[in-house]
Amino acid sequence: MLEGVQTEEIIIRGKAVVMNTYGRLPMALVRGEGSWVWDADNKKYLDFLTGLAVNSLGHGHPKIIATIQEQAQLLLHTSNLYWIPNQVALAELLVANSFADKVFFGNSGAEANEGAIKLARKYAKKHYGDHKFEIITLENSFHGRTLATLTATGQKKYQEGYEPLPTGFSYVKLNDIAALEGRVDDQTAAVLIEPIQGEGGVYPADKEYLQAARRLCDKYGALLIYDEVQCGLGRSGKLFAHEWNGVTPDIMTLAKALGGGIPIGALLATDKAAAAFQPGDHASTFGGNPLATAVGCTVLDIILGAGFLESVQKRSAYFRKGLEKLAEKYQTGGMIRGQGLILGWPVPKLGPEIVGVCRQQGLLINCVGGLTLRFLPPLNIREDEIDQALEILDRAFSQVWTG
Repeated sequence: MLEGVQTEEIIIRGKAVVMNTYGRLPMALVRGEGSWVWDADNKKYLDFLTGLAVNSLGHGHPKIIATIQEQAQLLLHTSNLYWIPNQVALAELLVANSFADKVFFGNSGAEANEGAIKLARKYAKKHYGDHKFEIITLENSFHGRTLATLTATGQKKYQEGYEPLPTGFSYVKLNDIAALEGRVDDQTAAVLIEPIQGEGGVYPADKEYLQAARRLCDKYGALLIYDEVQCGLGRSGKLFAHEWNGVTPDIMTLAKALGGGIPIGALLATDKAAAAFQPGDHASTFGGNPLATAVGCTVLDIILGAGFLESVQKRSAYFRKGLEKLAEKYQTGGMIRGQGLILGWPVPKLGPEIVGVCRQQGLLINCVGGLTLRFLPPLNIREDEIDQALEILDRAFSQVWTG
């Protein structure tokens, strides 16, 4: 433990021993409470990134802390060779509140998407033969960092240096129905879509596009997969983002918010799709362990509580209105994108500079693709905290923006 060590020393020691895989900011967070975090130098920040949509109930939620303490005293881990009661309970909650019939648990969104790809190919070969294996994903998508999921990711910058990539993946443009119709055929095993692209710039999929994807998958015997790793579990203002459009998938992946900060991933599927997996086909040593699934049950209980999702929609409308006023004030062009509390503000320039000034003034956000300010505040953020974030954004633009 590096207790009492200040930021500068942490950075020096970290660079000596930690692999250089992140362009890390010059700060080290050591404590969190509600919507706030503190760094090693005791500077306070309003957290509008929440660990990239992981701490969706804020930091130090008392019910999550109590669950962790209680479960740690009972049992942290046991093999999936045995039944795990908390895993069963969490699977029941997910099935009862979704389209799905079965759940597989892993440790991350990448693992959940890897499992979805494997399940789709297993299903296709079982029902149609070896010719059916192609996975169609979208340009600007993000699905993970394993070799298969970074290949599924429709952004070349994540793939460079890892060639040769796995075969059988192709990409189409989001919301371009003609392009999708021209790509799906008898070789297609699955179409993989984020209902709201997060890392790609906060771009929602149109209802008509999802309807077309569903129709084409049904026509060619392919599976429709939704990646709701970032946009699911209340982030959009409904439990799952696809509920806004009413187009149901065959498979869905979850992670991030499900563990409230504890690593967990989930692969949900209909009985028909899930039956393609048999014992030995897929596994995860730590997946669905007693601690992670106990926390997952607590997280879902909170999100599914009376009025919670409605309150997310109310906070979203309040925050969006404030962002729209600022966008008009500074004439940045483009509309605020997203749903619920996954919102993107397109800026044609100076995005990273604005992020930097916000950080200096105590607000944590980021800029995806260099052109979109992304906001992922806690789902239980207070309106007065939203006001503080808007005030900091206003100051940052007044300092950086040149019209």
